[in-house]
Amino acid sequence: MSTAGLDTQPSAATYDLEDLIAQAWNGGIRVPHFQRDFRWGTQDVIRLFDSIVRGYPVGSLLLWVRRSAAQKITLGTLEIDAPASDSALWVVDGQQRITSLANALHPDGNRHAPFNIFYDLAKREFVSPPMPHASHLIPLPILFDLEKLLDWFTGPGQMAAEHFPEARRIAKLLRQFKVPAYLVKQDDEEILTDIFDRMNNFGKRLSRAEIFSALFAGPEDGAQDRLSISRIAERIAARTGFGTIDDDTVLSSILARRGPDPAREIRNEFDDSRRRFGAEFPGESRDAAYDQGEQALIRAVTFLQEVAGVPHLSLLVYRSLLVVFTRFFAHFPEPEERNLQLLRRVYWQVAVSGPAVFKGSFTQISRVLSARIRPGDETGSIQGLISTMDEARPSIPNPERFRTNEATAKIILSSWWALHPRSPVSGELYDPQELTNLLADQTTAVTAVRRVFRRGLSPKQQLWAANRLFVPSMSDSVDEFPELLAHQPINLDDQIWDAVLASHCVTREAMHHLVRGDREAFLSIRQEIITSHLRDFLQRMAEWDYENTPSLDSLDLDDLDELEDAPDGTA
Repeated sequence: MSTAGLDTQPSAATYDLEDLIAQAWNGGIRVPHFQRDFRWGTQDVIRLFDSIVRGYPVGSLLLWVRRSAAQKITLGTLEIDAPASDSALWVVDGQQRITSLANALHPDGNRHAPFNIFYDLAKREFVSPPMPHASHLIPLPILFDLEKLLDWFTGPGQMAAEHFPEARRIAKLLRQFKVPAYLVKQDDEEILTDIFDRMNNFGKRLSRAEIFSALFAGPEDGAQDRLSISRIAERIAARTGFGTIDDDTVLSSILARRGPDPAREIRNEFDDSRRRFGAEFPGESRDAAYDQGEQALIRAVTFLQEVAGVPHLSLLVYRSLLVVFTRFFAHFPEPEERNLQLLRRVYWQVAVSGPAVFKGSFTQISRVLSARIRPGDETGSIQGLISTMDEARPSIPNPERFRTNEATAKIILSSWWALHPRSPVSGELYDPQELTNLLADQTTAVTAVRRVFRRGLSPKQQLWAANRLFVPSMSDSVDEFPELLAHQPINLDDQIWDAVLASHCVTREAMHHLVRGDREAFLSIRQEIITSHLRDFLQRMAEWDYENTPSLDSLDLDDLDELEDAPDGTA
């Protein structure tokens, strides 16, 4: 790798925001072609201005100084005739900030989303497009220009004269805000694109859960005694044996419990007055939300293990479903037996046919399904959930492609777990705790899965489910498992041995071919058994052909009684 770098070290500079924006409007600041498109939304722009007036750092700019020809440039929604310059500033890092500032403070740019920001003089906050006739709301281009500001208070804003000191304060903070920058003088564009790539792609960015935890960390005192997102995941794993749920899924579950959109803006989560939608648990503190979220998550995990037949996180087809079930069990901690049955149908129907229904956009599963859960209406919520699959067509995953990190393999492994696998050594059922101990915090069940034949098969047959064995135990050797199945121990009678073979989708006929070395016959027979069992398992769990009627207890039978009492059969 070449170690060629910058000819000269970057120099540091500091700009008053007023001067920086003037340069941008005059074409002195340009965006190079290798920059990504503008991606910020309204709330991002609002947070930028809020940080500025609070005096918070907003990050340094990295500007490329170079000779540039006259040209028409585009900066956000602004089209600018930029003159030729010996020292134009090209934005290597900071495009979103520069573009937002230049557009939101310009009379033309401020007309368009996401730059149409106003300042609420009464509430002392930046807001998106206001309701009409609000005298205390002032557009940012007017606030930024002293002459226009004075004219505004003698004209459209004269009803808000009492707020003039606040407007002058914010205007001064904006114009005089210091923006640090590094200036790089370099003619080699490849070096600049290399710098851009390193700044945007090196290192690990904060996850949503990490940002949330930082925003609502609370005071240092007592931090070790308070629940955190990671601690919740650890406690659930220890209590249920389900494995350690990732922090982002835990956060989404906590958010889903508190509102129908788990992907919503998180910065105002515990400020009921600023949340876009009404709070379902008004006034709830962060600690209470964590505690109740943990309890709902435990109930959701218990449902998956005991009712839906998903023993471990590594067999969970879509984690978004755990988010949805957490919301359901938060509002209905002890659902009716019939509704548990229907909820099981929801899991398995989405697991099998979700890709077709949701068009492969699994990020939307938690949002769409969570919105169907209405507090106080258990039956309506269940019916809303299962109705999302009305257009789904029953199908069977293809057991000819088995990869432990894919949905098909997770479905197949769950069906094998339902067979209550047994040890070929002792004939005993494998204990769920053995599975927990073996898989621990793993996200796939790869350590519990063994290839029957590692070589000597076609690439297609190597992927068959028939070429896999599920060994949910640390005591029985995975590597020796095929050999163990080939020979019945003398201490196990025929009835027990047949149960052992059946629990692994194997028959005596299949084992006969395996002992003789006929791999093709063994795999073909076992593949048919696996396919048949998978079909039966999914029919039993998804119950495609059954009516999704609610329980009788949830129906109002008064009208039926009135019909029966009427002499002519009419009410």
